[in-house]
Amino acid sequence: MATRLVQINMKAQDDSALGRFWAEALGWGLDSEGPGVTNLEPVGFAYPDPAAVCVDIITRPEPKTVKNRVHLDLATTSAAHQAELVARLRGLGATLADVGQGDVPWTVMADPEGNEFCVLEPRPVYRDTGPVAAVVVDCADPRALARFWGEATDWTVHEVADDHASLRSAQGVGPYLEFVRTPDVKSGWNRVHLDIAPYPGDDLAAEDARLRALGAADPGIDQSAISWRILVDPEGNEFCLLSPR
Repeated sequence: MATRLVQINMKAQDDSALGRFWAEALGWGLDSEGPGVTNLEPVGFAYPDPAAVCVDIITRPEPKTVKNRVHLDLATTSAAHQAELVARLRGLGATLADVGQGDVPWTVMADPEGNEFCVLEPRPVYRDTGPVAAVVVDCADPRALARFWGEATDWTVHEVADDHASLRSAQGVGPYLEFVRTPDVKSGWNRVHLDIAPYPGDDLAAEDARLRALGAADPGIDQSAISWRILVDPEGNEFCLLSPR
């Protein structure tokens, strides 16, 4: 058995407005499965497919108060493309952000609700990822999280070091999943988290047990009213185990 990363879940005070921003930013289509939920995926996309990690934006009343521990890195193809993308995103409502990055070749920005993201300088490794180069997770131990997520999913570990690690789908398509060592300590629930799903025919309860054996844990909340499972990884980052699909 294995799972695959299918989407990220992002909380928002206005899911529709934030969805419009990200749809324009990525050139994706948007839909809704109900009030307070906006779904984003590439136009013509057949969900789920490793060629893209989709985005679900969910309305929550709590305001953002701390730096997110999960963010998107956007890919560019040239210095001119990077400058053009930054300018276009500012026109859509994004702002420049300072998270202590110093003098770096990428541009740190925040969406209209303050969620951080990066517009990367052109890098050959991201030439075929699509608009999202990577889903990036802040952590204390990239090696340990790469080991957990490499076993939790069928994604392939590409690079592991003390300060960073990266994985990509077994098919070698779509964005990377990256873990970057940071000194920040997790505070409260993550407003952005990973959603994974088993393959069709797999058993949700068995997959839940397998993930717990690998180091996942129960967040200690009532889950009786939902059909999916909420777990935390070995560093306490929440993630959802969706129904097989």
